[in-house]
Amino acid sequence: QVQLVESGGGLVQPGGSLRLSCAASGITFDSNSVGWYRQAPGKQRVLAALITGGGTTNYADSVKGRFGISRDNAKKTVYLQMNSLKPEDTAVNYCMLGYKYWGQGTQVTVSA
Repeated sequence: QVQLVESGGGLVQPGGSLRLSCAASGITFDSNSVGWYRQAPGKQRVLAALITGGGTTNYADSVKGRFGISRDNAKKTVYLQMNSLKPEDTAVNYCMLGYKYWGQGTQVTVSA
């Protein structure tokens, strides 16, 4: 049974940092693209960051220079390091695996 378990969300002040984690089980991990999508209140879900099985990364323009995505295949885990957070980063963040599987989402709120 496929499972994606997210952690690391929470409330932070503007300029702060968070590190999101997503651990996968029940599915091949190494060869699949994994990524983070986010959905702000009243908005469409959009891609924030992606890393392919080969290690190529892709970022939304809105997060370039602030976020870093990485993966640990031995742990079947993908991470999103979020720095210099802004109020507009407030969103539910969803882990994605292979364009087919999704985590339940973890809330990131950036507010003073």
